[in-house]
Amino acid sequence: MATLVLLPGLAGDSAMWRAQLPALARWQPVVAGVHRHEGSIPAMAAALLRQHPGDLLLCGASMGGMVAMEAARQAPGRIAGLALLGTDARADAPDMIALREAAIVLFAEGRAREVIEPNIAMAFHPDNADALSTAYLEFVLAAGAEQLIRQNRAVIARPDARPHLPRLRCPVLVMCGEADRLTPPERSREIAALVPQAQLVLVPRCGHMLTMERPDVVNATLSDWLLRVAG
Repeated sequence: MATLVLLPGLAGDSAMWRAQLPALARWQPVVAGVHRHEGSIPAMAAALLRQHPGDLLLCGASMGGMVAMEAARQAPGRIAGLALLGTDARADAPDMIALREAAIVLFAEGRAREVIEPNIAMAFHPDNADALSTAYLEFVLAAGAEQLIRQNRAVIARPDARPHLPRLRCPVLVMCGEADRLTPPERSREIAALVPQAQLVLVPRCGHMLTMERPDVVNATLSDWLLRVAG
């Protein structure tokens, strides 16, 4: 039986998957922590493959999706399925690199709140921001400056995943919030178009943080997909 591994996004932890863990309990999901210790997306993927032997079902949100795609590049024969939530196969554009580099400087100066707090609205649909912004801010700040710096640098340096996506032969679920401003729907459409067996789901009234904003849709979609892929 393949192991279901949930991969959080940048600065995330199991709090990102709190609403999914009970809903997916029959598949005994494990939340990976490789992003907390490794300094690059390829290193995170390699650590994931070392720590979780055998066949894997990888479900990655945002940066977690980048790690999942890289793990599929490194060990395609071990990946039984990929669920990619609000992620991007492309490398960062120069303007985004500049924004991340500027944020890294502030993180190093202990000014993470100044970076995160004014930009919380970017992560959510307007309908959801008021209810979820405090929880989001708490887990991002709890990650600490060292992790925020290391993970942003890993995302800046990530490889372009698009060249290897057409070679995937496992089932792939691609989900994105229709109002995602951080990894817009066109990036998910691009991934789905490149993968031979992809299913694309766009979630209404939802921004970047799908697992927190629309857990009802995410849980139902993941459960249906896992029933088909893993039984």
